[in-house]
Amino acid sequence: MLTITDLSLQRGGVWLLESVNLTIQPGQRVAIVGANGAGKSSLFQLLLGQLAPEQGSAALPGGTRIAHMAQEVMASGRSARDFVLDGDLDLRRLETELAAAESRGDDNAIARLHGELDVHEAWSAPRRAESLIRGLGFTDADADRPVSAFSGGWRIRLNLAQALMRPSDLLLLDEPTNHLDLDACLWLENWLRRYEGTLLFISHDRDFMDRVATHLVHFDQRRLDLYTGNYSAFEGQRSERLAQQQAGFERQQARIAEIQRFIDRFKAKATKAKQAQSRVKALERMEKIAPAHVDSPFNFEFPVADKVSSPLLSIRRGAAGYGDAVILRDIDLTLLPGSRIGLLGPNGAGKSTLMDALRQSDHLLEGQRTCGEHLAVGYFAQHQLESLDLDASPFLHLQRLSPKASEQSIRNFLGGFDFRGDEALSVIRSFSGGEKARVALAVIAWQKPNLLLLDEPTNHLDLEMRQALTMALQNFEGAIVVVSHDRHLLRNTVDDFWLVSEGRVTEYKGDLEDYERWLADRRKDDTEAPRREEAVGSKAGNRQSEISIGESADDRKARKRAEAALRQKLSPYRKQQTALEKEMDQLQARLLGLEQELSDPELYSEQGRDRLKTMLADQGSAKSRLAEVEARWLEVSEEVENLESELAAED
Repeated sequence: MLTITDLSLQRGGVWLLESVNLTIQPGQRVAIVGANGAGKSSLFQLLLGQLAPEQGSAALPGGTRIAHMAQEVMASGRSARDFVLDGDLDLRRLETELAAAESRGDDNAIARLHGELDVHEAWSAPRRAESLIRGLGFTDADADRPVSAFSGGWRIRLNLAQALMRPSDLLLLDEPTNHLDLDACLWLENWLRRYEGTLLFISHDRDFMDRVATHLVHFDQRRLDLYTGNYSAFEGQRSERLAQQQAGFERQQARIAEIQRFIDRFKAKATKAKQAQSRVKALERMEKIAPAHVDSPFNFEFPVADKVSSPLLSIRRGAAGYGDAVILRDIDLTLLPGSRIGLLGPNGAGKSTLMDALRQSDHLLEGQRTCGEHLAVGYFAQHQLESLDLDASPFLHLQRLSPKASEQSIRNFLGGFDFRGDEALSVIRSFSGGEKARVALAVIAWQKPNLLLLDEPTNHLDLEMRQALTMALQNFEGAIVVVSHDRHLLRNTVDDFWLVSEGRVTEYKGDLEDYERWLADRRKDDTEAPRREEAVGSKAGNRQSEISIGESADDRKARKRAEAALRQKLSPYRKQQTALEKEMDQLQARLLGLEQELSDPELYSEQGRDRLKTMLADQGSAKSRLAEVEARWLEVSEEVENLESELAAED
């Protein structure tokens, strides 16, 4: 159990927490959310003993084993496997003690240490380390490569694997999905749901939190608020709490105004002076309820180019790769204005290679890449942050692109990315990764692209900025191709998926849930030994009879083909079901708004008669459409249920 009692914490003279109390029960998986700079990482440093509180305490039971994910790793000649194994400190200690006992010939110590290593299951440790490495997207060959051979993002994955390798009662993970692709995110979710200890993790990925968290702690105005459930449950509970808070605030303001009017009216009158004075004291004692400020600091868009070609871009009979290495073949694709494509595929299959081929012809080794006359590409990838001028401000980055633009127009634009006042003029060298990503996105948006190529755009972005990016992409009129592990972003901005796998790019008919099942089947095929027919001797003579053990390979392939066909048939119905549900929500919201407007007494006066007629007509039309959509939703839902039953029977 983690118990935080009357805790106050500050960093750099800024109070992060003031007199907070919190209890985390054993086995809970707790997501930690809050604005950047609110103190989430500082709480982890406190639990790790790297930071002392101003007052209060954070207590854990004696002997609690803590594992945490480091954010950086130095280059090392150790192999990836050995680096991950280093996470098991007890294993390494026992191995060191055994080597020392063997060097001095201490048979008793050797026997004891072998027994302890056996209890620790040391024999399976390399296999467990390799399983973690594979799960996080490395190949089998990567296990023997030195840590120094990997880039920064892949070293972060090794840090994560090392933390998961360490036996622990409390696991602390700070933004574990940064630098992961979708496949690795799905694997990590499954691993964490099976973790038996207490998990505290900082995340800005709402789908990841929905799948993993049992509780959520929100850093808000130097408080820690504990919610039960995942992120979606938190959103519902918080909105209800804010609505109640806002209502309480409004009632209080009305009461304050009433008291103030009494004071203003009677404080000069001798007969009322005593009563007025008591009201003044009541006003001073009244607890001030803060208004519910929940507006996002971000509000921006991607203005589309002045001219647009159709098609924007096409590749015919293409092959893409680097140097002499061909990674993708037979590329045939066309991007039209309004195309909204999400790229799916296993790690290393070539998603980034395809993005490079779309961006410029250098990586197209064969075939024809045809650009529309007015093609304007906006490209975002993590390595693009390195091309930013660290000694320039956000303002200067945009001014260099448009020297004739007015200072106010640039400032207004940057304000939508939450670069306001002096921050818009600050050099970006000291900016966080998230702030630099916002600068890069602002630079792209400022140039008015009509094709956006986005490779993991949400890394380092907080929840509010991710939501603002999602809204901006929804309203973007050009074409989008995006690679992302953020499923919320994909679901809300993408219409179609392309699957990059086995050297090919093909249209994917399923949705993200289908893709997750497809990945699970691939992992099963990769990790399970193939079943075979075994011969059993007959005691009756020399004749041998063959017995089929389990399902044959041909039967399994046939079953999987049948399942794939059902999923392909099911996917369009699911998409239609989702679209109908969204339309029903919109229509119900519209009807609710109309009902509220129709309660206005002025509508029923002579002056409001025309407006009343229009609104009643709108109400009738909305009710009629809602009835049609609900009827169609029932039909589609029934078809989905039937197909899901067939799929379950196949399984």
